[in-house]
Amino acid sequence: MVYLDHAATTPMRPEVVEEMTQVMKETFGNPSSIHQYGRHGNTKLENARQSIADSLEVKPHEIIFNSGGTESDNTALIETAFAKQSQGKHIITTAIEHPSVLNTARYLEQLGFEVTYLPVDKKGQLAVNEVKKALRSDTILVSIMMANNETGNLLPIAEIGELLQDHPAVFHTDAVQTYGKIPVYPNILHVDLLSVSAHKFNGPKGVGFLYKHDDISLPSFLHGGEQEEKRRAGTHNLAGICAMAKAIELLPAQTQIDNQEKYQKFSDKLLKILTAQGITYHLNGDPDKKLSHVLNLQFPGVSNDLLLMQLDLKGFAISTGSACTAGNIEPSHVLEAMYGKDAEAINESIRVSFGYGNTDKDVEQFAQAIIDTIQRLKERH
Repeated sequence: MVYLDHAATTPMRPEVVEEMTQVMKETFGNPSSIHQYGRHGNTKLENARQSIADSLEVKPHEIIFNSGGTESDNTALIETAFAKQSQGKHIITTAIEHPSVLNTARYLEQLGFEVTYLPVDKKGQLAVNEVKKALRSDTILVSIMMANNETGNLLPIAEIGELLQDHPAVFHTDAVQTYGKIPVYPNILHVDLLSVSAHKFNGPKGVGFLYKHDDISLPSFLHGGEQEEKRRAGTHNLAGICAMAKAIELLPAQTQIDNQEKYQKFSDKLLKILTAQGITYHLNGDPDKKLSHVLNLQFPGVSNDLLLMQLDLKGFAISTGSACTAGNIEPSHVLEAMYGKDAEAINESIRVSFGYGNTDKDVEQFAQAIIDTIQRLKERH
């Protein structure tokens, strides 16, 4: 089997598994306890916090450990909305956000908040001017993803952050697809809140964090104990947190840059082989502003469901979009936002995403599998 769905989740690196296992064996004490077992756990916890804060060039205090991207997005949107509702009830997001943002925004609409869903162009790109036009005096929150999980598009977060310097709205970005792939620095981006999930960068599932700038005050999303300085109730997942810190330690900034260059070569090689063999395809997304490890391709006249199943039988794991909507008959809301609800691309596109462990040989074999499969499917018709 060749795994080419790293945008959905990533395999844990051996060093990360070793770190997690060691903590499970040796550091079972509750980090909130004051005895020696607890103090030892707390030391591991704070070392992990420092390591992650260093990667973002922020203060350790600004990292709030939690269960991952969905909890971070829910916390950012719901608690900001509740905390700021006396100043206004208007929220801005985009039509291509991850379901953990879109569904939370819809929930807030049911509670009386007004949400503006910004459109994107046919490349799936957001214009900063759209944000500027949507801003109002009662806008309390702007939540825009850093990179789209289906196309890999990088959205203009730095420019939006600059725009919001003169506005009191809180700025949140879902960086789940970005952190660990390219260097991310919230202070440079002027971001107030930032969501991260460990399983997207070769860490364990079920753990992540929310970066919260010191100037932002939010109540705890979960009610219970006083962990995380009363900002996130619940006993710490110490093994997961330490493993997450280990995963990012293995991905310093230069390594992330090098990886993106490697994955760009993979993408170029795949497309070159397809072109040479006369396979017609269309790239969905913005080729000039995207993460290189994510490739969203339309093959006109070819059902993406059939293509996915045939490639799976050949030993290649890809997807037709977000793993969080897999199994549903709902079409890609991202491609709908780009092309319209009746666009053929919606049912003819696949997502390929490269990552740890992939090789040139994998790409060559995958390209040949696509060629063989498409030719066979077209012969049937």
